[in-house]
Amino acid sequence: MAASRADRVGNAALRDVVILGSTGSVGTQALDVIDSHPGRFRVRALTASGAHLDLLADQIAAHDVGVVGLALDRASALVRALHSRHPGVPDPEILMGEDASTRVSGSFPQAVVLNAITGAVGLEPTLAALTVGSTLALANKESLVVGGALVHRAMVRPGQIVPVDSEHSAIAQALASGRHGRGLTCPDPTGHSEVADLVLTASGGPFRGRTRAELADVTVEEALAHPTWNMGPVVTINSSTLVNKGLELIEAHLLFDIAPEHIIPVVHPQSIVHSMVTWRDGATTAQASPPDMRLPIALGLSWPERLDHVEEPLRWDIEQTWTFEPVDEVTFPAIGLARSAVSASPTHPAVLNAANEVLVEAFLTGRLPWLGIVDTLREIIEDHEGIADPDLADVEGVEDWARVRARELAGLDVAPGGAPSGGVGR
Repeated sequence: MAASRADRVGNAALRDVVILGSTGSVGTQALDVIDSHPGRFRVRALTASGAHLDLLADQIAAHDVGVVGLALDRASALVRALHSRHPGVPDPEILMGEDASTRVSGSFPQAVVLNAITGAVGLEPTLAALTVGSTLALANKESLVVGGALVHRAMVRPGQIVPVDSEHSAIAQALASGRHGRGLTCPDPTGHSEVADLVLTASGGPFRGRTRAELADVTVEEALAHPTWNMGPVVTINSSTLVNKGLELIEAHLLFDIAPEHIIPVVHPQSIVHSMVTWRDGATTAQASPPDMRLPIALGLSWPERLDHVEEPLRWDIEQTWTFEPVDEVTFPAIGLARSAVSASPTHPAVLNAANEVLVEAFLTGRLPWLGIVDTLREIIEDHEGIADPDLADVEGVEDWARVRARELAGLDVAPGGAPSGGVGR
């Protein structure tokens, strides 16, 4: 399955692309970007859970895909869908199993691998892509949050990760105006960084402006009513608690090597300025564009080049107002909790992420109040002792412990066997 070196098309290199999570939101938008820029990309492989086989069959046929990975054992069903919808299209090589994305990700060292998988299961595919030298367009924030130390060890060259989250893409673009113009790393070879602060913008979610007392009886319907973005339930709840912004702070620290205390969240309800860099001399560079994920996805695929006409630019011939305000960290303490977690040890962020997933489930099913998500998360974080130099087994162990502990505290059923041992709690 090894990829050939990039061909040349006109004045631009034809880039080989592998998309992990191709039937999800980021994956489908990435294929839309590729469709609208013919001759720029060649899709070598796709992976998916196997839950949307008709869509996956359409993607295989449209892009002449030779290799497919399926998490579920549904190869025969995929072939039937492909033959039914696209007679004559040759069958791809199909890999199956929980490690299918990891095997595919590590098989194309010359490709751009877009990791659009949701959740901590994206970590091992990230490590596989980095280890073989692929450029990693990273939309799976859990890879860094859960396994930041492992990700850093797996990198074989600087600038190997291109962030796809809109905030981190914005920071990378802003950093490109600095002394070295690389945009993907902050440290100066002289040890004297130009960067003073990274500024992470947040929409503020559905509860911006409310006090803690006013949030005591939040309903699931209220928490799912995001004012700007259409996202899945877990991400939308994370946006309402600002846990998502805490995870992005952790990700920014690990991507750009800026101290957590110099990563500043700010509420920007219009979601036009996606993040900023403040420099040592007092200047601030901002990246602004409409709230559309296709721009950071396109940059993830083509970095450091820009594609033509990815989205409509902002209008400067109409009146508009952008506002910024500080985050109320008393009402929304998740950002401070994330800052303390990433400062505590390499495994505290993994505990935060794993426990939060369980606590969001508990809220969505009526077992935990909305305020209880972050309150319980704090208790679990404080219980974790931390591991200074974790390997993959350590990370998986602390995640297991955090999930069991979260289920206990939230009153959910705990899997047989209870919390794993190994000194990950106290």
